[in-house]
Amino acid sequence: METFPSQTASEIAASKRDDTRLVLPPIGGGRVAMSIDLRPYQSDLVDNTRLSLARGNRRVVAYLPTGGGKMRTAAAIICSALAKARKVVFIANRKQLVQQTSTVLYGLGIEHGILQADNTRNLDARVLVASIDTVHLRCLPHDISLIIIDECHAVAGSAKFKQIMFKRSLVPVIGLTATPFAAGMARHYDELDGALFQDLVIGATVAGLIADGYLVDCDIYAPSEPDLKGVRSSKGIDGETDYCPVDLAQAVDKPSLIGDIRDHWFRLVRHKPTVVFATNVPHSKHIVETFQAAGVAAEHIDYRMSDDDRAAILARFASGATTILSNCALLSEGWDCPTAEVMILARPTRSLTRHIQMAGRVLRPAPGKERALLLDHSGSTARLGHPCDDLPLVLDDGRPRESGSKSAERLESLPKKCAKCSFMKPAKVHQCPACGFAPERQNEVQTVPGTLVKQARRKPMTTDVKQHVYSQLLYLQQKHGYRQGWVANQYRSIFDVWPSGLEKVTATPTQEVLNKVRANQIAYARRREKNHGTGH
Repeated sequence: METFPSQTASEIAASKRDDTRLVLPPIGGGRVAMSIDLRPYQSDLVDNTRLSLARGNRRVVAYLPTGGGKMRTAAAIICSALAKARKVVFIANRKQLVQQTSTVLYGLGIEHGILQADNTRNLDARVLVASIDTVHLRCLPHDISLIIIDECHAVAGSAKFKQIMFKRSLVPVIGLTATPFAAGMARHYDELDGALFQDLVIGATVAGLIADGYLVDCDIYAPSEPDLKGVRSSKGIDGETDYCPVDLAQAVDKPSLIGDIRDHWFRLVRHKPTVVFATNVPHSKHIVETFQAAGVAAEHIDYRMSDDDRAAILARFASGATTILSNCALLSEGWDCPTAEVMILARPTRSLTRHIQMAGRVLRPAPGKERALLLDHSGSTARLGHPCDDLPLVLDDGRPRESGSKSAERLESLPKKCAKCSFMKPAKVHQCPACGFAPERQNEVQTVPGTLVKQARRKPMTTDVKQHVYSQLLYLQQKHGYRQGWVANQYRSIFDVWPSGLEKVTATPTQEVLNKVRANQIAYARRREKNHGTGH
């Protein structure tokens, strides 16, 4: 089978260094070699994706969080394929993503053609950037050797994408996404004689990129959930179950709720660049009008505007002339504006994919930007978890799941609200860090409506830190002969999640880990003594 070509041993060795420079062959007959600077995790993703294809997988998902540099990584993959004179097509599901990809490739000196409606040109180029709608109407050239699909989480719900993959089932496909857990991405299809996507290659995690300084962390202030009684749910064409847009708009597009959005923005933010995600176009416009009436430079943007009008609006926001930019779904994919520091989430959602895609818009670092801020007027954080916590990085095979089921790790990370002061405290933290209140254990807590409260969260832990602790626990288990499951329970007491994807290697325990294990053993002994005294 064809895969994009491997690098030399010296190139792979160089890719492990900081600020990796991947040397690439001339493009289009040029005499000067190109180079693309890759971060170490990006270089690893290129290598591991190639290895997955070499193992026999034809359809591979390459995962990086929003802001992790998927396009630059894709450019390195493209150049590797060009080294063996292969022809590559990069397919996007939105017109603006075609333009954005073309701009990046042009900036890197990669000659390419465009297959997109009236903009079609240079189809003889060995790299084509294509719109899915145009590919569906005109088909792909016969000599394509590699297909790269941007935002591939949309593939499972797209008849157009699947039709292309069915027709070109022998051509390797690499999908790029920040949300690989979308419904049906690994569903079996007879036309493919296997899963839609067969393997997931993880380049980095959100927490890891935050810890390494490639993304910023996010503080969250959240009110009580809006009243969503009577709001139905339905499955969209993308396969995601979410609230019915018509019902949702009626529930949230109210002057009192919009006024609450404005008031809390003034109280907590005031004048920082802010992007708003509304429920629909009228809701977005109403939010903008409320801010404009309060003297804030605010604009609405949507897909019905001309390309020139949208470009002008985005330019004004990027320059700082506009403080608040509101939309409903246009900016959830492919929009990069690192100076956006605040997000107002005014659209309740049940979809983790949408939640992560929206929140990712404000996580890119910028000069003077130490943290992002999310004002959640939707209840989505309490329902789906913090967008910077560990995600369920597993391809969904489309099989029915139990009603209301969630991944164990996301369920563990859901924030809880203090019954006394409404502070959003981290999962598993019983005593409120804001007011010190420690309620008796109960199934539900009271909420204070209309007040945004900060959602505190532990500092993200990198995979290396988790692996090191896990290795120390394995050492203690083997030394003392602890029962099966002891390591997992100790790990969970430290990180609030079960261990996953870690290597079974041992390491000498630090005093910090020994102290934690000792504290857990004392607490366990006290619980046993108490239960024995009460006859339980």
